[in-house]
Amino acid sequence: MNGKIIVFRFKEKTEQKSINQFCKKFYGQNTSSHGGKYQYRRHGLLDNIPHIKLIGGVIIVTKDFAEKVIDFLKEYNAEFYIRDVILLYEDEAVLGKFKPI
Repeated sequence: MNGKIIVFRFKEKTEQKSINQFCKKFYGQNTSSHGGKYQYRRHGLLDNIPHIKLIGGVIIVTKDFAEKVIDFLKEYNAEFYIRDVILLYEDEAVLGKFKPI
C-alpha cells in the first residue's frame, strides 16, 4: 500500500500566535484547569486522521486523507511538500485503523 509523506513548515515571518493556533487545531491539546483537577483534550484535525508523526512537521498519512491535511495547511499558508511512500506492514497496521470520511 502507498501512503503520503507530508513535510511542512511556516514561513520565516509567521507570527508565533498563528503557529500556536495552528498546533492546537492540527495536533490537538491536552489541557487542565483548577490546578490540574479537571483534565480534558481539545481535539485537533489529526485526532480523526490515522497518521504517523515522524518528527515535528513531518507526517505520513494514507492517500485517502492527504487532501484534508493539505487543505488545512493551505488555510495557514504553510509551505509543504508531499511525496508518495511505500508503507511497511507496521505502518499499514497503524494507518489502517480508520476508514476515510
